[in-house]
Amino acid sequence: MNPAAGALARTETTSRFDVGHGYALYQGPSWDSGFHRHAAFQIVVAVAGEAAMVDASGVCHRAVALVVPPMVRHRMLATTDLRVFFVEPQCAFADRLRERCVSGRWGSGISAAPELRELSEEDVRLAGARPSGELDPRLLAAMDALADGPVSMPDLAARVDMSPQRLRGLVRSQLGMPLTRWRVWGQLRRTVEALRAGRSLAEAAAVSGFADQAHLTRWMREMMGLTPAVVLPVLRPSLAEGDVDRDRTGDR
Repeated sequence: MNPAAGALARTETTSRFDVGHGYALYQGPSWDSGFHRHAAFQIVVAVAGEAAMVDASGVCHRAVALVVPPMVRHRMLATTDLRVFFVEPQCAFADRLRERCVSGRWGSGISAAPELRELSEEDVRLAGARPSGELDPRLLAAMDALADGPVSMPDLAARVDMSPQRLRGLVRSQLGMPLTRWRVWGQLRRTVEALRAGRSLAEAAAVSGFADQAHLTRWMREMMGLTPAVVLPVLRPSLAEGDVDRDRTGDR
C-alpha cells in the first residue's frame, strides 16, 4: 500500500470526499502529489496552519487559503488537514472566481486568498447548483452534452447550432481548455460516483468510459494528483486495507 493511501486509511474518521452539483470536496490530509492540472478551479483551505503547493516554475506558495485556476500546473505538498474544493467552470460560483482572476485581484496563477479561509461546503453548494451567468449558453449546453458521454465535435456543434470552428473558438475564449479535457473531468466525476456506490476500480473505469483501470489511473493522476486507490478508502472507509490492495491491482 502506498504511503498516501495509508495516510488516508489511518484518518478515515475525518477524511471525506463528496461530489455535488458543480463542485467536489475533499477534506483530510494531503500528500506530496505529482504535477497535475484540473479542469476546475481549486480552492485549498488549511484547517490549521497553511496550505502549500509548488507551481510549474518551482515557486512554493504558502497561505491559509490558495486558489488555482483551471489548467494551471501545480503540485500539492504534504499538509495535515485541508478542505479542498473543486469548482467546475460552468457553475455560478466559478463566475466569482473568474471575476477575481480577470480583475487581477488574484492573478492567473496560484494565488493566496485569505478571504476564503471560512469558505464552507454550503457556500459552494448553493452557487454550484446554478449555471454560470457569464459563459455563453451554447457553451453550457455543449458542456452538459459532454457530461452525459462522448460526442463528436460535428455532432456537438450541431446540437448547439454552431459550426465546429465557431464552437472551438468559443471554447478557447471562454473556457480556456479543450472540450476533450472537460469530457475527461466528467468521466472522473462518474468514477467517484461509481466507487462510492460499491463498484470495483475495474468496474468504475468501465462504466465511466475509460479503456481500462490503468487508463483511469493515468487520467486521475494527471487531472487531480490522485489515484483511484488513494481515494477509495475515503469513499468507502469500511473497506479493509487488504481489500483496497486487491482492488487496486493494475493501479500503477
